[in-house]
Amino acid sequence: MNETQESAIADFLQILEEHRKNCEAQGKYVEAEVAKKRFEELKSHEENRKRESMKAQQVKQRLGVEEAHMLEYQQFNSQWDKKYNDYEEQCTNQMNAMKERHLQELKEFQQKLLVKQQKPKFSPVLLNYRKIEEHLARSKNYNDAHTVKAKADSLEAKELEQWNKKKQKEMFQQESQWKAAKRQELSALQKRIKMGKEEQRQARDMALKKLMQRYRNVSSELAANHSACNRLMEKKGTDLGLITSSDRSRKSTSC
Repeated sequence: MNETQESAIADFLQILEEHRKNCEAQGKYVEAEVAKKRFEELKSHEENRKRESMKAQQVKQRLGVEEAHMLEYQQFNSQWDKKYNDYEEQCTNQMNAMKERHLQELKEFQQKLLVKQQKPKFSPVLLNYRKIEEHLARSKNYNDAHTVKAKADSLEAKELEQWNKKKQKEMFQQESQWKAAKRQELSALQKRIKMGKEEQRQARDMALKKLMQRYRNVSSELAANHSACNRLMEKKGTDLGLITSSDRSRKSTSC
């Protein structure tokens, strides 16, 4: 119902009230009774209509608050999901990049270990055998030279095997130490990633608490406003028939 229709009803109620008073003053009690009942019926109808209209408006306002909150909550989840996904992608890229770098560095480290290998240092016994072998060969004592050479070759093969085992063990230890250092580097990155995820979770929880608190504040404020409007409506209902033209010209309240 628009303002013009409400004004017309208020005018009619005022006319009925004046007519009742005139009939009372003139002793026309039957007509006064009819005017009184008509006034009360119309007044009750108008009160019910305004009450129902206000209830409908309040429901609409509550639904509006709920819809706005749900939309904000959906946007909140969407934004934080994107933050999580972006961070996960960034972390995955960092992990993959570090692992690829470690593989490349491992190859380079292994190459350096191979290049750094020194020639074996033979024992004095083997070196002496070679000198004797050389001396016998120069003396054309080939049979003895052959015998000494066989002993020297056998000892050299044995010493080479021992030397290779020692060097392999040293290389394995160096490579193990290198890999341990890289595992620590990777572990440190994983800890930073985990810490970043926890910081994001805490930030999201804090933001969600603020969002929910805003919603509760708005809901509480709206409920309080509706309660005040309902009380005001009940109070105004008793005075509905006494509204004057000057009252209707004033601005209406938020209710």
